[in-house]
Amino acid sequence: MLALRCVEYARKYTIVIHVRSSFSDAEGTWVREEDDSMETAIIRGVTYTTDEAKVTVRSVPDQPGVAAHVFSALADAHINVDMIIQNVSEQGHTDISCTIPADDLAAANETLAKIARDLGAKGYSTDDNMAKVSVIGAGMRTNPGVAALMFRTLADLGINLEIISTSPIKISCVIEKDRVEDAVRALHDVFGLGDDNITEDHADKGAPHDG
Repeated sequence: MLALRCVEYARKYTIVIHVRSSFSDAEGTWVREEDDSMETAIIRGVTYTTDEAKVTVRSVPDQPGVAAHVFSALADAHINVDMIIQNVSEQGHTDISCTIPADDLAAANETLAKIARDLGAKGYSTDDNMAKVSVIGAGMRTNPGVAALMFRTLADLGINLEIISTSPIKISCVIEKDRVEDAVRALHDVFGLGDDNITEDHADKGAPHDG
């Protein structure tokens, strides 16, 4: 698997990546921007994590600068944020939720309490019974059917989607931890993947906490 920073750097500066094995003279794989010949979605695998937690700051003022305040405070506490969702504003207030590594949940409580006080929010909530399941592939940007099939498959199992994130190479959903095995198995089957196309991942952790 390519390092995420390598991929982001290549994407930013339009650099072609050549991946080769140090154990053979095989040509390897070229990674480049999508073109018209790459429009067909190719699903390569399903990944999942079970060490996620969801935190929500409830009923914050829906105004500029609030999201910056929330995520700056979490960053200052060295808490890495993954997926983010902000609910539709209701009577001038909204909820902001995100996922963080479950191991950071205890450290996040003090920061979340301060955020709620500073913003005059109604409080905050946490849930460590979360997991993330992702479908990985290419050509997803031009194939909305991939997302529809993934969501329909999970819906047919009665699995609720807490947060959704999409990119040209990945669609991720946050679900209840105790349903992750069912979700992974169903997605594996519906996309016709082999057993070696399922990978357990881990939530990204931020910088170590001071002290």
